[in-house]
Amino acid sequence: MTTDRPNDRKRWWALLLLCSGVLMIVLDTTIVNVALPSIRADLGFEETALVWVVNAYMLAYAGFLLLGGRLGELYGHRRLFLLGIALFTLASLACGVANSQGLLVAARAVQGLGGAVVSAVALSLIMNLFTEARERAQAMGVYGFVCAGGGSIGVLLGGLLTSGFSWHWIFLVNLPIGIAVGVACLALLPGGRGHARAERLDVGGAVAVTAALMLAVYAIVDGHQAGWTSARSLGRFAAALLLLAAFAWIETRARAPLIPLRLLRLRNLATANVAGVLWAAAMFAWFFISALYLQRVLGYSAFQVGLSFLPANLIMAAFSLGLSARLVLRLGRRVPLAGGLLLAAFGLALFARAPLDGSFIVDVLPGMVLLGLGAGIALNPLLLAAMSDVDPAESGLASGIVNTAFMIGGALGLALLASLATVRSDALHAAGADPRAALVGGYRLAFACGAGFAAAAALIGGLFLRAAPRTAKAAAILRPVETRTGQH
Repeated sequence: MTTDRPNDRKRWWALLLLCSGVLMIVLDTTIVNVALPSIRADLGFEETALVWVVNAYMLAYAGFLLLGGRLGELYGHRRLFLLGIALFTLASLACGVANSQGLLVAARAVQGLGGAVVSAVALSLIMNLFTEARERAQAMGVYGFVCAGGGSIGVLLGGLLTSGFSWHWIFLVNLPIGIAVGVACLALLPGGRGHARAERLDVGGAVAVTAALMLAVYAIVDGHQAGWTSARSLGRFAAALLLLAAFAWIETRARAPLIPLRLLRLRNLATANVAGVLWAAAMFAWFFISALYLQRVLGYSAFQVGLSFLPANLIMAAFSLGLSARLVLRLGRRVPLAGGLLLAAFGLALFARAPLDGSFIVDVLPGMVLLGLGAGIALNPLLLAAMSDVDPAESGLASGIVNTAFMIGGALGLALLASLATVRSDALHAAGADPRAALVGGYRLAFACGAGFAAAAALIGGLFLRAAPRTAKAAAILRPVETRTGQH
């Protein structure tokens, strides 16, 4: 992979450094789910409020992902990478020592902000470090492997740390990695002061869209207590819509908008966004609720939960890096996208029959396998579809928009389905069901709704995605697209 030239060796060491930083970010999207029941018991979270441990991270990440890339252009990629790593590491320390719900949720939001900056800037640095086509493909392959495989490491490590020590260590483990990466980046990453003017930074757009989404999630989470049609809930939804309208107004007038609204009029990009939102709503909710099902209903330890998720994550990583690319080249984008999402829908439908006393082999593994297959097959064509109608110079922006939509859909879907599960469980318990049976009833409803979301995403992708013949352009961008599988 390297040559005898020192500069070449330094570039590859820089790649490993960037991948180490990104690995922390990827780990934190999965490692937390395994520890959720322990966090809930220790800090006294209500089940609906528990979603904020995940959503605070996801919403901050989604709201500032595109802004992070712009910040790198303004102030220099190395400087922003170092700032993002420092922010993420300090927030991880705050999460690790958190002794209250508010501190943990706030620190998770700061983690998401730091993670957004690191993820956006790392990819730009890799593209700048490796300009020759063959080397860039190799570098992106390494990056993609880390992104796709990081989720598998996260669920296993989360189980080990939570079972062997406590949930606090799933965050504290980031400290030595973050410090080492921060020190090494000063020696290995190229400097640069940036070249754009500060007035081009669309902070208002980022703040407006993030505030709108947080308010919408809060309205959903609190809706089961206040009533989703109550004046309080409707007022929050109305305020969220007003903030979204403000975001759209800002984007039409910003010199360098966070999301150029003209891009959203492109058919394939719009279709990819809608399908991505629905799919993410199903997948993130499944990850959250299935972890609770395995621990609270089946009685699994945190380590056993981590092992249980390995098949889905490993299959997802393997297929996203291999089979998916070949299917797209052979069949185009539409068939693998719709087919993969249908497989995921079937997997969720299997979880919707989750029994009270289920076994892993019969009741858990088949759904895990189908979800891993479906997600691994569908992600590449989704990103390819998003970029197919845009100018090559804007392909990175298009991919970033889809990744942002994916995180937004995940946050909203998690809030909605977790709330529905709680409402259903409370109703069953009030009707006389025992606590475990009531929990299972709520989880089944959430899984069934998730299956409906995934099926709807498949239908939308299959019907509205504009088919295109296989082209050299598609083949050329396929490999870089594969590498973005870990940016959720």
